[in-house]
Amino acid sequence: MTTDTKTRPAPKAAVELTPGAEARIAHLMSQAPDDAIGVKLSTPRRGCSGLAYSVDYVTEEAKFDEKIETPGGTFYIDGASVLYLVGSTMDWREDDFTAGFVFENPNAKGACGCGESFMV
Repeated sequence: MTTDTKTRPAPKAAVELTPGAEARIAHLMSQAPDDAIGVKLSTPRRGCSGLAYSVDYVTEEAKFDEKIETPGGTFYIDGASVLYLVGSTMDWREDDFTAGFVFENPNAKGACGCGESFMV
């Protein structure tokens, strides 16, 4: 009896990082504290709309975090935040007045006027 096995492609990461985001992660890791193993994206509850994006250094892996290896360092997504972020794109943008990570999140149903928080 012959058994056909099918190979599935590796699952896509919950968040797609643009080259600009990857470059910024590399820059952050070049200046990271000695105990940092990467940077982590989470969506803590705060702001007018309920959830906000937060990127911080991380010193240890958490069990349910998603891990993405980038050329400049490891990027983690908080396990409790993944459902809010699936299908999102994270970019780094700078202009004369502002600089920061920018998120295109198909799960966001609305955002506050200042753009600091979102709702799903």
